[in-house]
Amino acid sequence: MRILLLTHSFNNLSQRLYAELAAAGHEVSVEFDINDAVSIEAVRLWRPELIIAPFLKRAIPEQIWRKHVCLIVHPGIPGDRGPSALDWAILDGEQSWGVTVLQAEQQLDAGPVWAWCGFPMRLARKSSLYRHEVTDAAVSAALEAVDKFKTHTYTPLPSSGCGANRLGQARARMRQADRRIDWQHDDTETVLRKLYAGDGDPGVADRLLDMNVRLFDARPEFALRGTPGDLIARSEEAVCRATRDGAVWIGRLKAVIPGKHSLKLPATRVLQKNRLALEALPEVHGPAADYTDGIRYEEHGNCGYLYFDFYNGAMSTAQCQRLLEAYRRARQRPTKVVVLMGGEDFWCNGMNLTNIEAAASPAEESWHNINAMDDLCRAIITTDDHLTVAAMGGNAAAGGVFLALAADRIYARHGTVFNPHYKNMGNLYGSEYWTYLLPRRVGDDGVPRIMNHRLPLLAKQAMGIGLIDECLAGDNRQFLADIESLVKELAADDVFQPLLEAKRKRLAADAVLRPLQTYRDEELRHMRLNFYGFDPSYHVARYKFVYRVPHAWTPLHLARHRQLKKLPVSRSQPALHAVVAE
Repeated sequence: MRILLLTHSFNNLSQRLYAELAAAGHEVSVEFDINDAVSIEAVRLWRPELIIAPFLKRAIPEQIWRKHVCLIVHPGIPGDRGPSALDWAILDGEQSWGVTVLQAEQQLDAGPVWAWCGFPMRLARKSSLYRHEVTDAAVSAALEAVDKFKTHTYTPLPSSGCGANRLGQARARMRQADRRIDWQHDDTETVLRKLYAGDGDPGVADRLLDMNVRLFDARPEFALRGTPGDLIARSEEAVCRATRDGAVWIGRLKAVIPGKHSLKLPATRVLQKNRLALEALPEVHGPAADYTDGIRYEEHGNCGYLYFDFYNGAMSTAQCQRLLEAYRRARQRPTKVVVLMGGEDFWCNGMNLTNIEAAASPAEESWHNINAMDDLCRAIITTDDHLTVAAMGGNAAAGGVFLALAADRIYARHGTVFNPHYKNMGNLYGSEYWTYLLPRRVGDDGVPRIMNHRLPLLAKQAMGIGLIDECLAGDNRQFLADIESLVKELAADDVFQPLLEAKRKRLAADAVLRPLQTYRDEELRHMRLNFYGFDPSYHVARYKFVYRVPHAWTPLHLARHRQLKKLPVSRSQPALHAVVAE
């Protein structure tokens, strides 16, 4: 079918749904819901058989939903209504929740139900739940609704008759008053629920060291204690605050300054304005420090597992350097395989654009950050005493994809989405040795097709074109079990030694053909122009990205309906694996 995705932005859910629908053979075009006139024009140009709205911040224009079936993907159980569905579910301690696909009508979130999918809740950040359980359930329910719509015989049901075990209710938008933490009386779980419910957006309003701030990126502390409400420790980027019965780490803050837009930055960086009070806090080292910094190492038999769970998958210069040191320590261990686990929500998304934007010289910090990424990639590429594995349980983009390609084996969970390109960030050329790594995977002919594609890839599509080695089914728990099994096979003596010897020979042969440093030099020559040259595209795109500037238009690579003068209207969009095969 011809489907229009009408969305506020091309977020994780929108990307996954786009890729799933395209892989299922549908012709999919995307329009950002900028205003009524733009959305109405998109419908007129694309003439969709079905409209799906996976992520909206306002109602679909009546002129559209009265003439076309519009399916709203709502992150709540049937009967739930309101813009803070997931926030309330976290705060109220719901044990199970769901996603409902309903038809747009006059009353918001109250239309008939086409499909819904439930899932068990876990105590986690809203952003994490959204990227895993909500996205998986949304894709399942949306594809079910599309199949029902294709029959032309299915009649959607009211929420009361859709077969749900329980029904939700209409809830108002959650206010900061609802999120307010009573540090003297709230226990740790209550504090975490309030912080988790606001993570991503809008955060929790509070006051720290005489500063008005919004709190993000919370983690529980298991040992430290103090007077409720007091800051009791610091570690790298995070600060620890005592609760009634324990403590929590807070990794990110946004300063609240009237009349000024602020960025989410490391807590210790924001609190530097009260440097003396901050430095008076005891600095925590050891396992607790590793936990708050996101870097963690474990060993199971002959295999070492290196986790780097950085906020939103972005890696600052300092984080790259700390991860490089952790990787070097892992190589010194008497193991055979080093497994790069990444983070729970994202494997890696490359450079930390927010830190770069906040720097005194964004160009200079960009240069430092990309060189730190390159140093890390080189260390992994040139490892000749271990086999390396990238275990990708979360999404990856830009430099994060090519960091994974530095490993010998790449395994990804089936729900993982790849964006192996840089151009969407102001036509960045990219580095991380991609000009060396990508041809090894897809051949010289496949490189331009991937780098110019600018659209998300599902893990199964990435496997189909050789970008990764295997796509693993199952949830996160099953993924971890499968990874452990696969890694054990690599570490077996009869497998490990031949693979390691073949790797050493390949690295030596590649070095004879062309020294590794020359790839980096050429990439950085282009990147220097991106950072310091006369074309400001990268700096403009970065600013819009980190400050979430509303879209003024939909990029042409997404809005196929605006390419109709160039493309045959009736031709289906080929899957990327077909393009590469051609």
